[in-house]
Amino acid sequence: MAQDPTSPLALVVEDDAALAALLRYNLEEEGFRVQEASDGPEALALSAAQPPRIVLLDWMLPTLSGLEVCRRMRADARFHGVPIIIVTARNDDRDMIRALEAGADDYVTKPFRFAVLLARMHAALRRAQPVLAPVRLAHGELTLDLATRRATRRGQPVALGPTEFRLLHFLMDQPGRVFSREEVLDALWGRRAQVELRTLDVHVGRLRRALGDDGTPGLIRTVRGAGYALEPAAG
Repeated sequence: MAQDPTSPLALVVEDDAALAALLRYNLEEEGFRVQEASDGPEALALSAAQPPRIVLLDWMLPTLSGLEVCRRMRADARFHGVPIIIVTARNDDRDMIRALEAGADDYVTKPFRFAVLLARMHAALRRAQPVLAPVRLAHGELTLDLATRRATRRGQPVALGPTEFRLLHFLMDQPGRVFSREEVLDALWGRRAQVELRTLDVHVGRLRRALGDDGTPGLIRTVRGAGYALEPAAG
């Protein structure tokens, strides 16, 4: 069946040929175009030649681990807005946190139901969509361009993944207001999403590091027992 060239391109990075073939079949049935890579270097080469809209990335890969592939993609400006979902048999909470800290947007453990994976993919793609209005937000020395999905601070670009971009956008909409962690979770993932509070904490940490505030009070304030707030702009 011919694929619509405007359909979203999914990069499946999986060294289990049978699982990769199954994912390809199901994703194409759902209207995705699919590229397959069986190891890390191939995944990086394919994505550099044609950036995907979303990446399904196994952790345990030959040559180069999925975690390292994720880090390298997040370090490349071409992929800052591309959702990366780690799909792995590793089901320890510490592994999930490591993956999120490496730049992953979501974490799905094997075995999984395809319907659940698909729902997580669509949610990640929705979060990565640009918001049309207003086009630009400013908060002191921090600027967020919603059309191009770029952030700058003191005139310098800030590299943000899709979830960190949405988190910063949410906080910048009402600077100074303290949002509970549950409110932030609902805004970013929806009320029905089964996302744990520690996942949000990981994304907040990543946003702080991207803003250069890791280990300092910085722009994002943690209100003990309450939640998070964006500090009012100076002056």
